[in-house]
Amino acid sequence: MHFPALTDISSSDGSKLRAVGPRIRMLLPQMTTLEARVVELVLGRRDFTEATSLQSVANAAEVSEAMVVKVAKKLGFEGYRDFRASLAAYNRLPIVKLHEELSLEDNTATIMNKVVRTAIQALEETLAILDPADVEQAADLLYGARTRDFYGLGGSAQIARDAAHKFLRIGIRATVQDDAHMMAMSASLLCPRDVVVAFSHSGETDSVIEAAGIAKSAGASIVAVTNHGNSSLGGMADVALCSTARGSPLTGENAAARVAQLSIIDVVFVAVAQRGGKTVERNLERTMRSVRAKRRTNRR
Repeated sequence: MHFPALTDISSSDGSKLRAVGPRIRMLLPQMTTLEARVVELVLGRRDFTEATSLQSVANAAEVSEAMVVKVAKKLGFEGYRDFRASLAAYNRLPIVKLHEELSLEDNTATIMNKVVRTAIQALEETLAILDPADVEQAADLLYGARTRDFYGLGGSAQIARDAAHKFLRIGIRATVQDDAHMMAMSASLLCPRDVVVAFSHSGETDSVIEAAGIAKSAGASIVAVTNHGNSSLGGMADVALCSTARGSPLTGENAAARVAQLSIIDVVFVAVAQRGGKTVERNLERTMRSVRAKRRTNRR
């Protein structure tokens, strides 16, 4: 992934400022228990401003002030003041206020607002961290590949199937593997002309990581689609396309991330289609024509 340094993000740069929260959340898996407590406490405070003292954060997290400073530096900031200024500016963004925790007591209208607004936030912040260079690289790999393997388990497998369906529409064939053994076997048969797109929300799904590792050893290129670019999967990938979404105890963290990852695939799909030119147009017309007669409106 290609990110500007957090210290390079100014409070007046709205597009880059939107990336502050997502990037901090992405680094959470690398934190120790105590460090994560500090980060989660600060991210969860709506009243966190430039006036929030170092001592108050340390006291609330039940850690030393030195620990808070250490966390700030580990996140890429120069120190607590830099961390405070950037996060306070991020918290003032309208997009940050979209996320609200769901409750079992919420009525239907409230649930609708909270779920949809959280998805909008995930899309906005994913756009802020998605680098055009990464999209271009992924599109080049997919367009030029001999074989395309899409790996994913559970909910990630559903995203992989949606992606394969999109690409088939323009004549780009991909095989979806959602079984650990099938992923491993398929990966072992790949070569340097092939590409794997590995889907894992956490980036730590053992079967997906192991299969991607086998494919990489065989010379294939790896594209990761994940919510955690600094995960094991993201680290081994040639290019990592990252969504970002805040979790909810009721819907789970991957609910909004799924919406963002589907949008990432749409972006890559269009970039690949551009590379195919007239061939893509012909294939799209052929595949559309093949299913048109199956619609009831066309039987009258």
